[in-house]
Amino acid sequence: MTMVESGQERLYKYMWGILKNQNCHLYRIGGVEDHIHIVSHIHPAISVASLVQNIKLGASDLIRNENIFPNFNGWQEGYGAFTYSISAKNNLIEYVKNQKKHHGIVNSKDELIGLLKEHEIEFNEKYLL
Repeated sequence: MTMVESGQERLYKYMWGILKNQNCHLYRIGGVEDHIHIVSHIHPAISVASLVQNIKLGASDLIRNENIFPNFNGWQEGYGAFTYSISAKNNLIEYVKNQKKHHGIVNSKDELIGLLKEHEIEFNEKYLL
């Protein structure tokens, strides 16, 4: 296991702990160098914004305190959150499992644009990273 992979594993376990503490159920977490996907059931008493904030703040502290990723400069300002039917859960889990392979074909920006279009969300491309 490379240093990056062990850092990712530590980060994902930490994020899982945050989700558990918020009474959310994690189905799958994974990502690549510039973003992370989380497939989760979110407890009805928790807002998506507060959950993402807790994950970003907690993960930032972990990354800095344990020097997991020395070049980490912080999370982007925004985030994307999409809801799916529970019947899509297994497809989402498989999608997240295969992030490295998927991003060998599609870059992160194109992936986000595809998701926005799939969900019929209007956007201005100049605001996307």
